[in-house]
Amino acid sequence: MNQKYLIPLTAVFLLFIVAYTGVEGAGLQWFFGIVFPYAAIIAFLAGFIYKVLGWASSAVPFRIPTTCGQQKSLPWIKQNCIDNPDTSTGVFIRMILEIFLFRSLFRNTKAAFNKNASNRLSYSWEIFLWVGALAFHYSFLVVLLRHFRFFTSPVPSCIKFLEYFDGIVQLGLPGIFISGVVLLAATLFLLARRIFDAKVTYISQAADYFPLFLIIGIAATGLAMRYFTKVDIIGIKTLTMGLATLSPTIPEGVGGLFYGHIFLVSILFAYFPASKLMHMGGIFLSPTRNMANNTRAKRHVNPWNYDVKTHTYEEYEDHFREKMIEAGLPVDKKE
Repeated sequence: MNQKYLIPLTAVFLLFIVAYTGVEGAGLQWFFGIVFPYAAIIAFLAGFIYKVLGWASSAVPFRIPTTCGQQKSLPWIKQNCIDNPDTSTGVFIRMILEIFLFRSLFRNTKAAFNKNASNRLSYSWEIFLWVGALAFHYSFLVVLLRHFRFFTSPVPSCIKFLEYFDGIVQLGLPGIFISGVVLLAATLFLLARRIFDAKVTYISQAADYFPLFLIIGIAATGLAMRYFTKVDIIGIKTLTMGLATLSPTIPEGVGGLFYGHIFLVSILFAYFPASKLMHMGGIFLSPTRNMANNTRAKRHVNPWNYDVKTHTYEEYEDHFREKMIEAGLPVDKKE
């Protein structure tokens, strides 16, 4: 196996084993159920705010939006108002489509040499990557929102409705939550793409595989607790409500599988600000997306430019006049 994904896979497996054995063998429920989740949330919030403030304070003196269509120019030339907006309204529409529908990924194409046509370079629409990414992000969002039932009492009506809609497929007992299954399947698809697509594998690093294996571990342990093993839901609710109300307590009867699950979730939260997952916050501050392309209508001057002393031609001629005359070069003034 390739070490780029073997090492992250082993790391995630060992992290789960550490939490499971720490609880079942050493009785460290207080550490994996209270101390580390709080530390992970603090690391997540501090790292997220630090990264966002750093991006927000970065200098962006010029208009550098990514353009995929005709810029506004002459009246008879049709402008692409979404892919090349020149107004704040166009930028807003573009951002909405990018954030909620991944429009740029929807337009993604894949280049390959066609062996049946004398190795001519051809392009194909890579729709499956867009579908997989959309399924992954929305299922992850639904799972995250659905888990708020463990941190609220009484459970808000919107969470109850989301849970009902998510579990509308009544297969088996307990019923299947669509989001959990879709999340695991979509993550496995994104992982398989990184492993089996040679071009994607070439540019992938261990840091790209680690969050995928981490999310697979979280989804697998969550599905195992719901469908294959018995867990104390009342005890879990007591623990999570204690964390939410800052009055933590360790209930009896909650097994090591749950603590392994919450430990992997905590690792994901702590790792989030230092990873590429920070595109969740970065998309809002990306100058290639959130700026209007009005460079033809308005001149943009770098506000950080300092005054530079220029050397005029008159000063140049005064300095080199004698040598220019000796060389036979024309001068404006003889003296």
